Amino acid sequence: MKRIHVLSPRLANQIAAGEVVERPANVVKELVENSLDAGATRIEVDAEQGGVKLIRIRDNGSGIEKDDLPLSLSRHATSKIVDLDDLESVQSLGFRGEALASIASVSRLSLSSHEQESELAYQVTAEGRDMATEVKPCAHPVGTTVEMRDLFFNTPARRKFLRTEKTEFNHLEEVVKRMALSRYDVSFQLRHNNKVIHSLRPCSSAFDQEKRIATLLSAQFMKEAVRIDMEAAGLKLWGWVGLPTFNRSQADMQYFFVNGRIVRDKLVAHAIRQAYQDVLYHGRHSAFVLYLELDPALVDVNVHPTKHEVRFRDGRLVHDFLFRTLHKALGEVRPETPSTDHAIPGQLQGQSQVSGIEAGEFAGQNAMALSQVQGQSSNALTQSQPWQANRPEPGQVQEQMAAYQNLYQAPPADSGLANQPIQSNPFQTQPQATDENQQDIPPLGYAIAQLHGIYILSQNQHGLVVVDMHAAHERITYERLKMTYDAQGIQSQPLLVPETIHVSVEQADIAEQHEADIQKLGFQLQRLGPESLVIRQMPVLLKNANIEHLVVKVLEDYRTAGSSRHMTEFRNEILSSMACHGSVRANRQLTIAEMNGLLRDMEQTERSGQCNHGRPTWTQLSMNELDKLFLRGR
Repeated sequence: MKRIHVLSPRLANQIAAGEVVERPANVVKELVENSLDAGATRIEVDAEQGGVKLIRIRDNGSGIEKDDLPLSLSRHATSKIVDLDDLESVQSLGFRGEALASIASVSRLSLSSHEQESELAYQVTAEGRDMATEVKPCAHPVGTTVEMRDLFFNTPARRKFLRTEKTEFNHLEEVVKRMALSRYDVSFQLRHNNKVIHSLRPCSSAFDQEKRIATLLSAQFMKEAVRIDMEAAGLKLWGWVGLPTFNRSQADMQYFFVNGRIVRDKLVAHAIRQAYQDVLYHGRHSAFVLYLELDPALVDVNVHPTKHEVRFRDGRLVHDFLFRTLHKALGEVRPETPSTDHAIPGQLQGQSQVSGIEAGEFAGQNAMALSQVQGQSSNALTQSQPWQANRPEPGQVQEQMAAYQNLYQAPPADSGLANQPIQSNPFQTQPQATDENQQDIPPLGYAIAQLHGIYILSQNQHGLVVVDMHAAHERITYERLKMTYDAQGIQSQPLLVPETIHVSVEQADIAEQHEADIQKLGFQLQRLGPESLVIRQMPVLLKNANIEHLVVKVLEDYRTAGSSRHMTEFRNEILSSMACHGSVRANRQLTIAEMNGLLRDMEQTERSGQCNHGRPTWTQLSMNELDKLFLRGR
């Protein structure tokens, strides 16, 4: 063994840089965070060769005093925290005081700054083996410029791990996108090789925010996004979540911010995935831009070198709040959902307003809200329309709904729900028999035909609606089964021969800690030894399941998230299968009355836009799209 010695400042900083600086994108992240902490309202980012040759960050923040400039390049030097109390409730993006020193140790770095109350500007550079600093006057407006050249010039081994210029710039651009989405009040400009890539103005309204998101992510995302704004128990969640119809093959459009800091947290991802589990097609990923605000003292941001992860003091509260808010938001999106310009601020809102963001006609469920077209009355739209022939008279509404009820079949006798009348649908409201001239056109219109015994063709004020009747009826039946099951509660049965399973010590401890909660799920577990449990009671609905596997999954859920999703998923899987077999089958001929009844029930049922497997149940073809198919108007 060699003798113990103190590392040189440069070597210590280069070791620290291994945690902070992996590629040019990390440099941009650290420097832009410093600019935001300095109160900048305008940030310019210049990069050359993907950021390897040059990264220059300019801002109009408060600047740095002359005497503080040498300290700014020293390790563990910061103005953002002073004592332990500050660390326990961090409100700034940066706080460790390592970024500038680490970056300076693996590049040629210069920092120019003009403090607001100073008449002169100064520049500091770090030179030599011991990183000695040199301060000299310079010309610079109020604010700060950090210029980094030749990344990893003195550590060639690390430079070999960098990717192509295009790949490195894509990572760098993604960082700028995240920063621009975190602060709508700040203008951002990104240039690469002297070419302007993004030029974003400050956002002064919700419409400007949506326009920035459409510019950075996708205009289509904003067309198919639901705006949410919910506050409860000291937590506030707002932002945009994509409808299940807007899904991705990879999780590349998921942005979650905690107090303005973007994070990738397992607890957050679990809650969001659980909210989408009933409506998202398997193998696909949701899209969202969400902001969680809470007391800084309730979240620990000092758990990861790059600050990508956080730890919540009450993780279960945060998880349940996220799940319930998103689950409710997605469930309330129905064909009649109005657009946000008619929504009440502070409540769950429906389709986001997209006028001005390429808001032309487009196919699919995103064409909703199909509520009243502003400035037009349904009377004017229906006076000379062909669908009038299929529109029921006020006195025929009850007759059609009665005919539609005949579609329903009782669930299998062994399901435990056979004695529950499926017709008692809490979603279904009987339309009022009013004067024909006062009735609005339903969002899904009126049925005109059935295609090959599979699809219902309906006509509304926008054009043609095509409905997969089995998928739609399957969702309606599924939602009713879930409500019936929840109303009855979880029925348990004792095992004739109790089953003993072997688990880890940690899992056995969790079974004891959450005994009351697990019993509410229908299980009765008793600890026999350090690594063994005995199952004495289980839910009736799960009598054919692999009980040992399910119990272990439930315990793992409580260990990671404080609640169990596997029980809910397994229950829903069974009810989904029952709904699939109990729904109207393909090739069954329906009358116009039955088809209209199905359309009305879809308008009242939660998540009716997707079947139990995540497939869409209906799509909209506007008149403009139909005209394009036949080259009309050209």
